[in-house]
Amino acid sequence: MDLDAITKCSSLHVKPSGLILQYGTAGFRTKAEHLDHVMFRMGLLAVLRSKQSKSTIGVMVTASHNPEEDNGVKLVDPLGDMLAPSWEEHATCLTNAEQQNMLRVLMDISEKEAVNLQQDAFVVIGRDTRPSSEKLSQSVIDGVTALGGQFHDYGLLTTPQLHYLVCCRNTSGQYGKATVEGYYQKLSRAFLELTKQASCSGDERRSLQVDCANGVGALKLREMERYFSQGLSVQLFNDGTKGKLNFQCGADFVKSHQKPPQGMEMKCNERCCSFDGDADRIVYYYHDTDGHFHLIDGDKIATLISSFLKELLLEIGENLNIGVIQTAYANGSSTRYLEEVMKVPVYCTKTGVKHLHHKAREFDIGVYFEANGHGTVLFSKAAETKIRQLAKDLEDNKRKAAKMLENIIDLINQAAGDAISDMLVIEAILALKGLTIQQWDAFYTDLPQRQVKVKVADRQVISTTDAERQVVTPPGLQEAVNNLVKKYRLSRAFVRPSGTEDIVRVYAEADSQESADSLAHEVSLAVFQLAGGIGERPHRASEDK
Repeated sequence: MDLDAITKCSSLHVKPSGLILQYGTAGFRTKAEHLDHVMFRMGLLAVLRSKQSKSTIGVMVTASHNPEEDNGVKLVDPLGDMLAPSWEEHATCLTNAEQQNMLRVLMDISEKEAVNLQQDAFVVIGRDTRPSSEKLSQSVIDGVTALGGQFHDYGLLTTPQLHYLVCCRNTSGQYGKATVEGYYQKLSRAFLELTKQASCSGDERRSLQVDCANGVGALKLREMERYFSQGLSVQLFNDGTKGKLNFQCGADFVKSHQKPPQGMEMKCNERCCSFDGDADRIVYYYHDTDGHFHLIDGDKIATLISSFLKELLLEIGENLNIGVIQTAYANGSSTRYLEEVMKVPVYCTKTGVKHLHHKAREFDIGVYFEANGHGTVLFSKAAETKIRQLAKDLEDNKRKAAKMLENIIDLINQAAGDAISDMLVIEAILALKGLTIQQWDAFYTDLPQRQVKVKVADRQVISTTDAERQVVTPPGLQEAVNNLVKKYRLSRAFVRPSGTEDIVRVYAEADSQESADSLAHEVSLAVFQLAGGIGERPHRASEDK
């Protein structure tokens, strides 16, 4: 370790005094102008992680669905998954170290993790389309080279593509070819194989309207389109040519505002979907004949995929265990439909993709989606081997079903939630089952829900258990929530502290919007009273308008 070289280089990437950041599920995110030193230090950390794991590590420069002026960074672990929790802590310590202590912290991490500093290191880097991303990528490269690491800069990528490429590099190409073109080819081939089985008349091509949030997904989908175009025609909106990234468009906007994005021409009953800025989330929607907007979020996506997989498993007579992983934010109707109609077991974890991903690994086939549209399917090694073998051995219809499962394995990006991959899986299933978007939407009816925030002096006074569905402290709050829930039909409510700011998030659902709004309001008053609310007392959602 050339300490002088690192010191010299770090003096070009100085930490603003007093800035404290926390590495979370989304990595680091803040205003782009505050991130230069963070990027440099994450370059250093990626080299240490690469040396310690003797693997390629990924660094993605993105702030996903955040506004264009923000940016962020996340590290990708060897199998394309999120950074290990102990290294998240190292990332936070290294980023927050004052300039004069930075080297000491770097050495401490190196000692704690028994890093062999003579080991070679290799880091791959990707970035989204934000104006700040190219310069910040260069700061990552400065960090990698200061510590003697080798790197490959892939340039513009979706976040899931970087996860995919890291996994390919560390599995000696078993997962796929470690190029963007390899990604396009593998997914498109599986998609076309699947849709060949669809019994739609003649050469009728399906078409889909895609809102790309003015992000990197537009560039990549346009590049990829020619690979799958004989099975699906996509029309891109908000492709970055004139709009602003994530501004009044994208999956997060559509989900939270329950309305279509700006710049999208929607015809009645036409299938539309939205990506977020770095293309790892997807939601679907349509306008019905009365002009009403219908959102199909992550819960309904998980339901479509898991029910299709279950049907294929029944077809081949294979008893692989399948589980759907949700968070407390999943609509109660989706949980009931999966458990009671589809007879698929459902498990709940804490909010945050890393918790869902971890739980999904416990099954032969684990399907997870957050309600916001971020999710994927994980196949255990044993399940994958078995399915590929059955696709060779079985006969007739059973073989066809096993072959479909094999194609789904190749079409899914198991390294991370991936809007492009998920879109192709959904389109293939709808084609194979001959379902319209309205029929998919009619699987079940979402219960009306309301989410509100309550400002508090200190969010840490609230602690939770049971995957954040029950409050432990402050005393009396859970009892108050339970009593309020009893007043309404088909209702439930929970409160949880924000991971980043001093607010408490309240979720309520009930049999009518009016009841959900009332329940959310009453629970937020209880939070304000019992958990140290500050500022104005919460008022009803209807009073916000």
